Order: sequence, then structure tokens, then C-alpha cells
Amino acid sequence: MAGFMSKIFANKVFKKKLSDIIKIGFGGTVAFAGINIYFQNEKFYDSLVMPVFHYFDPEMAHNLAVVAVKYKLVPKFKLEESKLLECQVFGLHFRSPVGLAAGFDKNGEAVEGLERLGFGFVEVGSVTPEPQSGNPQPRVFRLVQDQAVINRYGFNSEGHEIVYERLSHLPPLGKRNVIMGVNLGKNKTSLDPLKDYTAGVMKFGPIADYLVINVSSPNTPGLRKLQGRDELQKLLAAVLKARDNLPSHHRPPVLVKVAPDLSDTDKQHIASAVITTKVDGLVVSNTTVSRPPCLQSPHKEEVGGLSGAPLRSMATCAIKDMYRLTKGTVPIIGVGGVGSGQDAYEKIRAGASLVQLYTGLIYHGPSLVPKVTRQLQDLLRKDGFNSVKDAVGVDS
Repeated sequence: MAGFMSKIFANKVFKKKLSDIIKIGFGGTVAFAGINIYFQNEKFYDSLVMPVFHYFDPEMAHNLAVVAVKYKLVPKFKLEESKLLECQVFGLHFRSPVGLAAGFDKNGEAVEGLERLGFGFVEVGSVTPEPQSGNPQPRVFRLVQDQAVINRYGFNSEGHEIVYERLSHLPPLGKRNVIMGVNLGKNKTSLDPLKDYTAGVMKFGPIADYLVINVSSPNTPGLRKLQGRDELQKLLAAVLKARDNLPSHHRPPVLVKVAPDLSDTDKQHIASAVITTKVDGLVVSNTTVSRPPCLQSPHKEEVGGLSGAPLRSMATCAIKDMYRLTKGTVPIIGVGGVGSGQDAYEKIRAGASLVQLYTGLIYHGPSLVPKVTRQLQDLLRKDGFNSVKDAVGVDS
């Protein structure tokens, strides 16, 4: 039998046919993948592409995704011009209200690649003044059964200088179609948060389209204490003063990012500080340290911030509360558990002028962005709204 098989494989005709079969099979597979990627096939990403990524360690998969986007190895989604989706917020013109939350592109490596995915805006960071490695690994965990993630990265950052060097080479807004925010953090060992945040404002203010003061990550000891009324008011006054000392031709709006784990009193204090200092906006919300009883994943007890589907309702309620407490005078970016146009729509109706997503990409890939955008537009049109602005806060 062995001799018979060796004769077959030695046959030139058989070799050629086998080679042709392999080429056709490989070519067909590549073509099939290419067609599905080109046409943004959502089921293809859900059932094939993203499960492959899940074979990798979560942090490694994250790093691979950043590299893929950085080198534009991702499909290009052409955002259709839509008057219904265009927004004027913080004095900026957004082509779409759907943006990328901070945490994906921590070091400003992939802004131009992210533009290809159809985001209206992207947020880089968090960026700390000095480079720091963050918490020990493992520090990020997929909760697949819950469509969620727990992370305790701890502001791993290459620092102001390296991130600034990258971002300073990007085309200015106008030649760059996507709005870019920079999310600012403090160093873990810093004894002077005001100095850290004002340094970030001075460094990135001249090149960022907007800035976010992140005082709500649960993974830096003591950070959330800065959400207290007196502490926050002092901090916001300092960063706004630093912003106002920038050259008059570019003084970007300053926002503050808050946690979902806030008591009613906490929310009142934050609203008071925001109104008193006249900060430009809020990002609601960061990850939660709570663990809803519905969680099923074996990783549910890991320490860190929970994001994704289980955060959705909590974040939307926080948006509604902050919109009510600020009387709708402070624009809100709503983030937390956005995985569909319906999720984004609910946050807008609760009081968000813009929305962000991130964790949903881990489970659905880049096709999620056009899906959310398309569904949101359909929902706005169905309910008779002429713009996103018309729907903001109608449920609050």
C-alpha cells in the first residue's frame, strides 16, 4: 500500500492537480474573506473573525488590533453624508455622533486608521505625564458569556512626550476628517494631581480637538476621590485656567469623565462643580466596580472596572441623572455598553449629545461601527427627529 501511494504522489499529473486544488482552495478562502470584509458582513465578524482573536490572550489581542488599525489593515467604511447625524457640540462639527471611547488607542498610534472605520470622533488615552507600565499582568479579562470585559490596566502609558510627538504629526482638523480628543490621567505615584492634569492641558491643548480630565478610573488608587465637590471644583478651576492661558487661536473644550458608581449626593456635587466652573462637558461614564448578579463568566470576580453590556443600564441612568442635574446646559458624551443603534439612541434620549463605544468591538469587530450608525439613523428618522440634537434628553 505504501508503495502504491508513493507512486501516486510521484506522478506529475497528480502533483499538478493537487497543487491546483490547494491554490483554488486557498484563493477561494481569501476571496471569501475579502468579500465579507469589504461588504462589512456582520455575521462574518461575529462568527469567524472575532472568535479567532479570542484565541489570543486579551491584552495580546488588543495590541494586535491596535497594530492592524495603525497600519490600516482594516476595511474602510465610507461614512455617508447625513444631515440627520451631523452634530454641533462643544463648538465642533461632528459628521457622526458615534465615537471611540478612550482605552483602545492609549498611546495615539492609530488615529488615522480609526478614521477608516467610520467613527465621527476618537479619544486617545488615558495619557500620563511620565511613562508608566501600569498594573502587573494579567490585567484584562473577557467575560464572553456576558459580552463584557474587566480591566485593571492602571493607566499604562508611554507618557506625554512620546504621545505628543505622534499626535503632532497628524494633519490638522479639516485635512483630518475625524475629531480627536485626548484623555488625560495622573501618574500613580504623583503627589500633585493638579500639576499632572494642568501639564496635560498645556501639552496637548495646542493639538487636541477636545480634552478629557479622567478622574474616574477605578484602577489608580485614590483617583476617584477627585470626584468630590471641593476636590473636583479646585481641579477643574486649575485646568480651565491652564486652558485659557493657551494661545487664543486654539483653546479646546475641556470635559470631565465621571464614574457610574456614584450616590445621588455625589452626582449633585459633581453637577454643582461642573456648573460653577463652567466646564465644557461631561463624559458619562467610566467602568464600574460593581458586579451585577446576572454575571455568568468565571472571571466575574476579577478586580478592576467592568465594561460592556452589563454596564449599559447603569450608564444610561447616570446620563439621565447628570442631564437633569445640570438642566441640560452641559453637553454629555454617553458611554457604557453600546452594542447597537438602539443602545446609542437610548443614551441620546437620556441626555447624551454624543456616544462612544469600545467593548462591543471586542465581540463584534469593526462592522459594529457602521451597524450602530445605520441603526441610529433609522431610529431617529422613524421617530420623526430632524437631527440628533432634537432627540437629546427627551426621556429625561
